[in-house]
Amino acid sequence: MNPNDVILYPLMTEKSLDKTDKENRLTFIVDRRSGKQQIKEAVESLYNVKVVKVNTQITMEGKKKAFVKLAPEYSAEDIAGRMGVL
Repeated sequence: MNPNDVILYPLMTEKSLDKTDKENRLTFIVDRRSGKQQIKEAVESLYNVKVVKVNTQITMEGKKKAFVKLAPEYSAEDIAGRMGVL
């Protein structure tokens, strides 16, 4: 699956921005059929970072949300800035 088909768009709410600051995590809305390994590979290839952990959740609207924890040597704030969401 193409990384651009897996990652639909970054989610920037007040809560996700807090996770970006405090936990070095990025939040994305992803394709509902994608697995954690596919999400990890897509984020690593699109943003040139190392992913430590991926947690997923299905929202009330039926969308799949992915919380992606980056390795300590990468800054989630820098990546969010490059995406244009900060």
